[in-house]
Amino acid sequence: MDTYQAGVCNIGGAEVARRRQVAIIGGVTYLALALYTIIANFSPLASFFLLAPASVFAIGFVQSRKRFCLAYGLMGTFNFQKLGSITKVEDKAALAADRKMALSIIVQSLGIAFILTALVIAINSF
Repeated sequence: MDTYQAGVCNIGGAEVARRRQVAIIGGVTYLALALYTIIANFSPLASFFLLAPASVFAIGFVQSRKRFCLAYGLMGTFNFQKLGSITKVEDKAALAADRKMALSIIVQSLGIAFILTALVIAINSF
């Protein structure tokens, strides 16, 4: 998709690539720290810090897959041009659809992050 669709798609190729990079950085950081916590036998409670890199991974991943920026959705903007070039959403119904999608992305991302963190906590509990 190369055009704005309310509640469906609010970023183009360059913005999607940026979010994919964020997902990769978050994913690599999560994996490295998860392995370290397992090898070092961290306590399950101490493993909760993995929620931060897992969230970075999950938010970047979900946004890149959906081609939808949650921040743009909450702010009522979109971008299909060069990075940083945003356009304001004028239609109230479109703005409501975008905010609904943004909240959905937050919930999905936090769900993924909690699952990834719980996995390591479970491993460290044995």
